[in-house]
Amino acid sequence: MRSDVSPAPVAGPATDDPPALAGPPPAVGDVPVARRRRRPRAVRGLLVALLVVLSVPFVFPTWWMATSSLKPMSEILRVPPTLWPQDVSWGAYADVFALQPFAQQYWNSLYIAVLVTAGTILVASLAGYAFARISFPGANVLFVLVLAGMLVPAEVTIVPLFRLVNTLGLIDTHWPLIVVPIFGAPSVLATFIMRQFFLGLPRELEEAGRMDGLSRWGIFWRIAFPLARPAVAAVAIFTFLKSWNLYLEPIVYLSSRENFTLPQALTQYVDAYGGPMWNVQLAATTLTVIPVLAVFLVAQRQFVQGLAHTGLKG
Repeated sequence: MRSDVSPAPVAGPATDDPPALAGPPPAVGDVPVARRRRRPRAVRGLLVALLVVLSVPFVFPTWWMATSSLKPMSEILRVPPTLWPQDVSWGAYADVFALQPFAQQYWNSLYIAVLVTAGTILVASLAGYAFARISFPGANVLFVLVLAGMLVPAEVTIVPLFRLVNTLGLIDTHWPLIVVPIFGAPSVLATFIMRQFFLGLPRELEEAGRMDGLSRWGIFWRIAFPLARPAVAAVAIFTFLKSWNLYLEPIVYLSSRENFTLPQALTQYVDAYGGPMWNVQLAATTLTVIPVLAVFLVAQRQFVQGLAHTGLKG
C-alpha cells in the first residue's frame, strides 16, 4: 500500500548556545594585560618617590651651601631660612680670591691629590698582586700586619712623623703630604682592594701569558693591571677624596699661606673680630666640591664594579 506522506527531514539537535570564540576562554582569575602592565609602573613610581624623599637629607645641605654662597650675611642667618637667595650676589666669590691666595691653595690641593692617587695606585696594585699571586714564606702573616695598619689612627703617629719630617728639614713643604700617604697606613685599604680583585682573576690568563713568553712583570703590566680598571677606579676615588679632605697633617706640617691646602685655607676666612665670614666660606667650599664631583661622575661605573668585585658591599 503506497503512502502519500513523505518522511519529515531529520534536523540537527536544536541549541541556543552562541557560536564558539577563537582561542580558549579566559580563566576566572586572570588579570587583563593592561592592568598587569600598570602594576610595575606603579611600583616603580612609588620607589622613585621614596628615593626622592630619602635623598633630601643628602641633597639639601649641598643645595643650601651653593645657594647661601650667593646670599648676604643677613639673609644667611635669617629664620626661617630662604631656599633661594632674594638678592643674588657674586661678591663672596670675588672675596674668596681677594682675601687669600686661593688659586695657589687650590692648585696645591689638586696636584698633591693627583700625585698621591697615582702613587697609591702604583704601590697598592704591585703589593696587591704580590699578595694575591706570588707565594712566599710568611705571606699571610705579612698581609695581616699590613692590615693592622688600618687600626692605627693618624693621631697616634703624627708626633713621631713630625719629628722625622723636622729632622729631614721638610717642614712647610708638601713632601710629607705626598710621601707619607703613599707608603703609609692610608694605602693599606687600597692594597686590600687590589689584592681581593687579583684573587678573582682566572689563573688561565697568567698561564697563557707565560706560554707567550711574558715575565712576571709582563703578566702584571699587560694582563692583570689592565683588567683591574674597576678596582683601580675604586682606589682612585677613595684616595683622591681622602687626600683632598686631609686636614690634620697640613696644619701640622704647613705654616705659610702659599703652601696651605684647601681644608686648611677654609678656616682662614674670618672677619676682624675672628668671626666666620659665612658667605665667603660657603663660596670657597662650593668651589672645593667641584673636583670631587667630577672624579666621581667620571669613574662612578668602575667604582661600583670595583666594590662588587672586592666584596666591599653595603
